[in-house]
Amino acid sequence: MRIIHTSDWHLGQNFYGKSRAVEHKAFLQWLLAQISQHQVDALIVAGDIFDTGTPPSYARSLYNQFIVDIQATNCKLIVLGGNHDSVATLGESKQLLACLNATVIPGALDNAAEHVLLVADSHDHPCAIVCALPYLRPRDIVLSESGESSEDKQRKLANEIADLYQRCFAHAQAINNQQTTPLPIIATGHLTTVGASTSESVRDIYIGSLDAFNANLFPAADYIALGHIHRPQKIAKTEHIRYSGSPISLSFDELNSQKSVYLVEFDKAKLAEVSALEVPKFQAMASVKGSLAEIASQLETLVEQGCDQVTWLSIEVAEQDFLTDLQSRIAELTDALPVEVLQLKRARSQRQQQIQQMDNETLTELSVTEVFERRLAQEDFSEPEQQQRLERVKQQFDIILDEMNEQLNGTAQHVEEAK
Repeated sequence: MRIIHTSDWHLGQNFYGKSRAVEHKAFLQWLLAQISQHQVDALIVAGDIFDTGTPPSYARSLYNQFIVDIQATNCKLIVLGGNHDSVATLGESKQLLACLNATVIPGALDNAAEHVLLVADSHDHPCAIVCALPYLRPRDIVLSESGESSEDKQRKLANEIADLYQRCFAHAQAINNQQTTPLPIIATGHLTTVGASTSESVRDIYIGSLDAFNANLFPAADYIALGHIHRPQKIAKTEHIRYSGSPISLSFDELNSQKSVYLVEFDKAKLAEVSALEVPKFQAMASVKGSLAEIASQLETLVEQGCDQVTWLSIEVAEQDFLTDLQSRIAELTDALPVEVLQLKRARSQRQQQIQQMDNETLTELSVTEVFERRLAQEDFSEPEQQQRLERVKQQFDIILDEMNEQLNGTAQHVEEAK
């Protein structure tokens, strides 16, 4: 029995103003080819099908077309909702998709047994039992009580999640006991676990409620397919608890990790092998860092390597002096090259250094304008859209400051006249 474990497609993502539609379409076509080639019995998508709760129409079309196309492979499809997904959006078509061998579980269900699926192969023979748990919103499984501390809330939520997993697993075992031969039990989840390595594009979940779920609280399933973390990895040094990661890089800091999906094979009821199927790069992307001279050298090397498409770039400039004409200098370096700069920023260490230099200043030593400038220095306005926002903020500040000065001058004049 074989499954493919994937997650975090984020269909419809807007990446610095760029659509990922071409990449996602290519990935889904590649995924269908892998399913056919490896004769996969079930595909598990462990959350974050879409990037937002209101995905654009082309993202919905990609999703729907994939569900139609997968029918030709006789592979069962199990879709779990993630923290980016809207329960309503995923749930609106689940009854229809059930007729196409697709099981969609957008959120927590009323009965734990409803999360347990008996999966059949292409010959309609039972081949696995799946405890299909999506992203679990705290409001769906716990009730807040007055007087609870944040630690109490975290403990209660962790216990409730662990209890739900155990109830699902117990139901799966009961189903397994009814089978003529034992089947593998697979669990899913969309959450952060202790020790998982995240990236910039991962938005924290369970904020204020649960920082991370202890992997020791998972049930003794034969394989646990997780989503939410975008880097593929094992958890707690185990072979059977894994994040598949996202199929494409969702931030520039993910470029160093090879994107993949997991091909999971079972020998009867036991896990036999987990193989990473490497996802091709469908869009050229690169991140360059250093001084302007170093960046120029890296860009030259990048061009020499050759690429048949425009490369999306993230540039981080590490200059000691503040460059007021940074954007124009970068434009001079890149205008004649087959690249497009999507992100331009100063090195974080330089921004932190500026902030530390301000720590010894007091308000009595600074003018109102200087206080405002110090506050702006703590923000990153390096990208074009942020630069426009910065200009608007400065204009509004100047208007407010002028109005306040006029009021103060008027008040002072009235006081003098009263004397």
